Amino acid sequence: MLPMEREVFLKKLGEQVRIIRIEKGITQKQLAHSLGKDQQSIQRLESGNINPSIYYLFEICNGLDITLDYLIKSI
Repeated sequence: MLPMEREVFLKKLGEQVRIIRIEKGITQKQLAHSLGKDQQSIQRLESGNINPSIYYLFEICNGLDITLDYLIKSI
């Protein structure tokens, strides 16, 4: 994968997390608290500034009460 493709993917992934979180009426702080993370960690994910591990995505999905498939299907 080329660097630009990776960057675009991570931005889209973060945007998808943000959209789902907002649709569910959950703040970054609330999501972070439910996962034992800090709000900045969620902010970095949503802005596409980190390449999350599969386990971190699993935790995010649990916190949002969605499946990993649901998260990535529109990316």
